Amino acid sequence: MPPQILTQVTPKLAFLLSILIIAIMGVTMIGFGWVPHLSLILAICFLLAVGLFKGLSFEDMQTQMATGVMRGIGAIYLFFFIGLLVAALMMSGAIPTVMYFGFEIISPQFYYISAFILTSVIGIALGSSLTTVATLGVAFIGMSHALDANVAIAAGAIVSGAFFGDKMSPLSDTCTIAASVVGIDLFEHIRNMMYTTVPAWIITALLFWFLSGNTTTSDLSQVTALQGQLIDSGLVHGYAVLPFLVLIILAVLRVNAIYTIICTIIAALIVTYLHSSPDIGQLGGYFFQGYHPAENLDLGDVGGILSRGGVNSIFFTQTIVILALSLGGLLTTLGILPALLLGIEDSLNTSGRAIAAAAMSALGINVLIGEQYLSLLLSGTAFRPVFERLNLHPKNLSRTLEDAGTVINPLVPWSVCGVFISQALGVPVLDYLPYAFFCYLSFLLTILFGYTGITISKTVEK
Repeated sequence: MPPQILTQVTPKLAFLLSILIIAIMGVTMIGFGWVPHLSLILAICFLLAVGLFKGLSFEDMQTQMATGVMRGIGAIYLFFFIGLLVAALMMSGAIPTVMYFGFEIISPQFYYISAFILTSVIGIALGSSLTTVATLGVAFIGMSHALDANVAIAAGAIVSGAFFGDKMSPLSDTCTIAASVVGIDLFEHIRNMMYTTVPAWIITALLFWFLSGNTTTSDLSQVTALQGQLIDSGLVHGYAVLPFLVLIILAVLRVNAIYTIICTIIAALIVTYLHSSPDIGQLGGYFFQGYHPAENLDLGDVGGILSRGGVNSIFFTQTIVILALSLGGLLTTLGILPALLLGIEDSLNTSGRAIAAAAMSALGINVLIGEQYLSLLLSGTAFRPVFERLNLHPKNLSRTLEDAGTVINPLVPWSVCGVFISQALGVPVLDYLPYAFFCYLSFLLTILFGYTGITISKTVEK
């Protein structure tokens, strides 16, 4: 059940309070460089003070904050299993094997589309856009100089592919957050995203295909070096892709996400013992701290790529989710979100307008605050009742959040992703922005489909 509304505010006051909250988080994160947790805690303290001024008890507000968290408890639990899964896929060799064979598709004659396709594949395998950018992306930028390729176009291809992978991977935290904040199954969310994501991906691939063919040399020494390091890890085996096959089959069969992940972990453990023999103590270390290659191996950049996963790796994201959902509970119980929606409720009377408003909300939070997770959590919390009122299936909202939240963040120069990517690749955001086709095509398609009604699902009336 949603948090209860314990007090009322006017739309004007709600708007003013919202601006103050955005200012608090924007100034502290962008201006002072705070991590999102501290900014969220400061915003929560501000709202608690507002609640006390309105005559609410701390106990009542705490209860409603907890109620807000309960709406996303599925994501919080699922993150534990995703941390375990990433470690299992690394130690089994599933991810290293996919990466090794993925490098085989690189072609100097079709360099940009090769970069886009490979970062898409590796992005799905890793479930992390920033890891894909910081590792494979950096390698591609180096190759761009060797091939005399346009660095801005290459960066656009890298960002497009990496965020396609982040958006569609069941290992991705943004994917999990978007599904859980609206209360649907992870794989139902991924299947529904394909309606906008696949067309956006195909159009993007065609655009990079047209742009390819202008490179002048074929020096792929960096790729060969990365493949050699993957072989040296001892994790590349043809049979190591078995866990991914289990994951795909169970997802297609619509098995519950946690059950699917557990079965995939079991398959990964079986594969692990086909090529290595970690003891129970080592397994425990891998599952908590993440997999790390043996210290006596000199794996260069690949060593950092393979050192991933574990329960410990998801605590940062989990705590952001808990704090953001608590903030959402306070915004609801203080009447701020309901008052904001009341001010525009008369105009949100069609699926197209509701989807456009949710998309603009996610985009606006990305621009004003620069935080990807908050664009999903706050917009999802705010628009969930609107979609329910219009009898729109919540999977429409989760898809909109990803199309306008997840993939827009790297296009904002002062956002978390924008700052990281520009520093990692050495390419300013405004330089690669025109070529990050997938990111803004996803946004445009979700708006278009909303107004035309294409692929928009309704809930079954009881």
